[in-house]
Amino acid sequence: MANVSTTDFFERVYALVRQVPEGRVTTYGAIARYLGTARSARMVGWAMNVAHTAYPPVPAHRVVNRNGLLTGKMHFGHPDLMQKMLESEGISVENDKIMAFDDLFWQNWH
Repeated sequence: MANVSTTDFFERVYALVRQVPEGRVTTYGAIARYLGTARSARMVGWAMNVAHTAYPPVPAHRVVNRNGLLTGKMHFGHPDLMQKMLESEGISVENDKIMAFDDLFWQNWH
């Protein structure tokens, strides 16, 4: 990620996450790989942690870990909010894990 500022990186992450359709999820690692920075999944997570400050809004609730776990749920202000947001889009979540994760995984960015 040489020569790329954190702000630029976060904005690139947000642009991708905004493309994830309602009812689908992606992962920190898939975003990092698409950006050509496969080892920066953790930095994608940092971007998601502050996504609530971005405009236009970023559907950060649609980003989970590689196993479909809601590892970022503590950054939503209430421990159940991320799950409720996903469920409102028709995604089943049990024990903080996306059910049918493989079927809902999305990475078709433009």
